[in-house]
Amino acid sequence: MSTIASVPVTGRRAVALPCGQRAPAVARHITERWLKTADRPDRIADAVLIVSELVTNAVRHTHDSCLLTLTVQGGHLDIAVADHSEELPDLHARASAGDHGGFGMEIVCRLGARVWVVPALGGKTVHVLLGLETG
Repeated sequence: MSTIASVPVTGRRAVALPCGQRAPAVARHITERWLKTADRPDRIADAVLIVSELVTNAVRHTHDSCLLTLTVQGGHLDIAVADHSEELPDLHARASAGDHGGFGMEIVCRLGARVWVVPALGGKTVHVLLGLETG
């Protein structure tokens, strides 16, 4: 009798999103469908929330297209959104009760995700690394 070893699921999906109000909704739909297809049902709701936050920020602050890249490797999902603004977000700013917006990155961090920014000439990429294992 042979045994089959468990192999970590890997894969990548990249989608260029045009700037516009619909971009976050399209990104949420793509993320949910792709994670279900990749047989990674763990934390789909958290991943969709993170994607929504990152794409909304790109649309709101750059007024240009962005690139969403989802990469599953082992037990982690790297959510990356590249945009055309060289302005780096303040990942440690805390919004107060009277602010309009500014709570999204705090929520992302509370989900246990690791966040970092990779600056580039003519833009940047915001990465969020989310552990997919629950429990």
